[in-house]
Amino acid sequence: MRKYLFLCCSVMIVLTISAQKKELNHSVYDEWQSIEEKQISNNGQLVVYTIVPQEGDGTLWIRRLIQDRNTWDTVAIIPRGYQPKISNDAAFVICKIKPLFQQTRQAKIQKAKPENMPKDSMAIINILSGQVTKIAAVQTFMLPEKGNGILVCLKENMPAHEPVASDSTTVLMQLKKKLNGTQKLEDSLKKQVQLLEEKGFQYFNTYSAKTSENGNKMNEPGVKTDLYIFHLPDMQPQAIPKVQHVQLSKSGNTIAYDHWMAPENFAVYWYQTTSRQSNSIAQHLHETNGLTIDDQDTQLAFVAEKDSSSKALQRFFNLYYYKNGDDSARLIVHRYTKGVQKNWAVSQYGNNHFSESGKRLFFGTAPILPPKDTATPAFEQAGLDIWHYADEDIMPVQLKNLERTLHKNYLARYDFTADTVVQLANTIFENVMETQKSDGRYFYAYTDTGKRVQKQWQGFTFKDVYVINPDNGHRNKIVSNIKMRMYPSVNGQFLLVYNEILKKYSCYNAETQQYYTVGKDINVSLYDETNDMPDDAYNYGVAGFTENDQFIWLYDRFDIWQVDPMGKARSIQITNGRGTKTQYRYIAIKDQPFIVSNQPAWLKVFNEQNKYSGFTLSFPGAPSNATMQRKNEIVLIVPKSINGVEPDKNLHSLLFTMEDYTNSPNVFILNEPKSYQLKSLPVQLTELNLQQQQYNWGTAHLFKWKAYDGKMAEGILYKPENFDSTKKYPMIVYFYERNNQTLYNYIPPAPTPSRLNISFFVSRGYVVFVPDIWYRKGHPGESAYDYIVSGARAVVKSGFVDSTKIGIQGQSWGGYQTAYVITRINLFKAAWAGAPVVNMFSAYGGIRWETGVNRQFQYEKTQSRIGADIWQRPDLYIENSPLFHLKKIQTPLVIMSNDADGAVPWYQGIEFYTAMRRLNKPVWLLVYNGEAHNLVERRNRKDIQIREQQFFDWQLKGDKPVKWLTEGVPAVLKGRDWGLETN
Repeated sequence: MRKYLFLCCSVMIVLTISAQKKELNHSVYDEWQSIEEKQISNNGQLVVYTIVPQEGDGTLWIRRLIQDRNTWDTVAIIPRGYQPKISNDAAFVICKIKPLFQQTRQAKIQKAKPENMPKDSMAIINILSGQVTKIAAVQTFMLPEKGNGILVCLKENMPAHEPVASDSTTVLMQLKKKLNGTQKLEDSLKKQVQLLEEKGFQYFNTYSAKTSENGNKMNEPGVKTDLYIFHLPDMQPQAIPKVQHVQLSKSGNTIAYDHWMAPENFAVYWYQTTSRQSNSIAQHLHETNGLTIDDQDTQLAFVAEKDSSSKALQRFFNLYYYKNGDDSARLIVHRYTKGVQKNWAVSQYGNNHFSESGKRLFFGTAPILPPKDTATPAFEQAGLDIWHYADEDIMPVQLKNLERTLHKNYLARYDFTADTVVQLANTIFENVMETQKSDGRYFYAYTDTGKRVQKQWQGFTFKDVYVINPDNGHRNKIVSNIKMRMYPSVNGQFLLVYNEILKKYSCYNAETQQYYTVGKDINVSLYDETNDMPDDAYNYGVAGFTENDQFIWLYDRFDIWQVDPMGKARSIQITNGRGTKTQYRYIAIKDQPFIVSNQPAWLKVFNEQNKYSGFTLSFPGAPSNATMQRKNEIVLIVPKSINGVEPDKNLHSLLFTMEDYTNSPNVFILNEPKSYQLKSLPVQLTELNLQQQQYNWGTAHLFKWKAYDGKMAEGILYKPENFDSTKKYPMIVYFYERNNQTLYNYIPPAPTPSRLNISFFVSRGYVVFVPDIWYRKGHPGESAYDYIVSGARAVVKSGFVDSTKIGIQGQSWGGYQTAYVITRINLFKAAWAGAPVVNMFSAYGGIRWETGVNRQFQYEKTQSRIGADIWQRPDLYIENSPLFHLKKIQTPLVIMSNDADGAVPWYQGIEFYTAMRRLNKPVWLLVYNGEAHNLVERRNRKDIQIREQQFFDWQLKGDKPVKWLTEGVPAVLKGRDWGLETN
């Protein structure tokens, strides 16, 4: 009896607590936290991560493993810290510190100029002592990639303006002193004295302040940063003034920098950290760029210009080279150097670098553009773009990429022996893939020149693939006119090519110059088995090559295969996931270019059936009863979503975030099990968003049903935390394509770019259903109907959804599907379509302005899934365009279509709105000014969340409608009354 009473009381307490929980509202967003950055040290014993609110000041946490206790202590907490870097020896953490959020906000309110905005600072944290040293106004910092004990940063050197004296007597004395000692300023100063004596101090104070400001601007240096060099753990830096660029060698033993001497006068210095001495190696340079040091700390290269002023119409850069011990850097490449193509020159934007051995030096060259026309005043020149039918890229693409095109340059190598240039890339072979850290005997390139026009409707180009000899630049064609993806081996002997049309891998052996099929004995698909677009399926990808290019690890849908790049040895299945529908994927180690096959490897695991995630350790050596040549042991498998996995360099630990719908992403660390066949539990380092416990949250469930096309389908069903199966709930159906793999994703309450704010609506008593959609070529609209409507009705049959209170919401492709579905059925009481396409004819010829590309490929080959052009199958474009079927709509509809949408043309929303208006249908069009396809500005994101709630609460809950819904907001009231209140 006591047990029964205890149980009853417990249940009542739980129900009471649940009933007392608050619903989420729009005021909660800003405080909701997330993990933004995280890093693990090389030895796995130090972890850093940042916790940031959606709006406000974040925090950097530094945690250290106490090995004897196996606990993680907090070394330091840095308010507003971000961009943390751990030194290689884990002795220091360096980070930047943002200004206070309110400081920056206030500066924006006051419309402060960029130079007067609050600045970032830098913090140096000594892990052993816990000491924190801060440096103000730091732009950037560097730690050596491999060495320790050195830190460099560029710190702003903005001079403080001298305040104007506050009393007339002091000012008068200062001016007379200047008069006595400065003949040059005699007339000017006499005038100032006269003004002070005749018109008084008030007039002079303004005049003097302006004069002082102008004078200071005249005297300010052309470079606003100083170089600070820290020899850790010493916190007293060596300061070098007026440095614009700095480069730190990988070892940390050498620093190169340029020093501003006077306007258009730079000097380049070579600094050795052991001696702490600088040597000037080049002087009288107008501009410098691209400082690069070799791995042996013996060579430096950079580009510089010294013959033209900054205002010259054409400026020609040269390549300079310095070797440690020389007196100075020498000019080694100019535009007339042998090997530089005619009318080409060294580019100031090139990726200058040495090969790992230091034996090769690479830089960029580019064609010399003709100077701009200055003979005709700009206001008399025509404003014109010419779209030519033979342009490889249409004009909007060219204009969108103009800055990048102006900076485009082509890889070249300087030959030290012959004192010549070997041009490796050019305007036909634009991209060259280097191998063996630029020391490879073979490089690779492809070209699609002359074949790019078809990309307008294909969405891809056919390419010719070449092998390049980096010693002389000679090219040999490997394969022609192929739709492919290519993967050079680490050492460069092999080039793996996936042919998307033939759906197979081939390998080129540069030693034998043979091209042949590999992996042909694999009896499962190595390409996307679920592809439902009218285009060739992508391959599942490549994990990488093993050491010495011995093997390739390829992916199928679930497993990893070891393949012989020679095409001789049989392919070996490394994992065995297909039977259980478990996917295995290799976790790469930072800065390790190949897979070490004789060591354990971490694999990430995902089960397609139950959506669980986890990790497996794959050990070299075959178990006695298997043929896979590796032993695979699952270390962790949980009903969670795991993301952002980062191993330490010793493979002892994994750092990652883990979440589910009810638990916010937190930072975890998982240690390698002590021995084979032992499980390991992750250690949780953070606990975010405890305030969630105050609110009615929800649950996420996998929901299955049979769609109208006869196939079994999956979706996610979200229910309120206080769900009561005997009640009837309003439901919103939200979708895009397929979302079942997000079952265990956490969805924070947030002002979204225009997606449905799922956790917000669930907290407020809605059921939300997210169905997966599978498509048939040529009938994307009908396919959406088959899955969305069948899924919604299947949920209604469960008994807890009010069939008269169902809403539908989608954004972008989801917005199109929303528009289509409501032309087919009146099941939905309210609809919200964000950035929808409504007329596939006009959208087919439109421009995606964020990239400049034409939209034809989208309909013929990719997401819109028509599979034909408008002349081949106009019937399909009519069938799938909601515009031609709008008479059937009876559902009240809100459209969001923004005037700066770079993906879906704005006029699609206008066509939709005006057609609905013409047909006398209830419709509202929201146009966020200057906004993108998905809302960017947080203020607009917050606004749309409020309006979306108001619309659905009105239609699905019976709330009183607000003014923007009943009356609209006339232009004269914009900024005065946003219509968010009821009458």
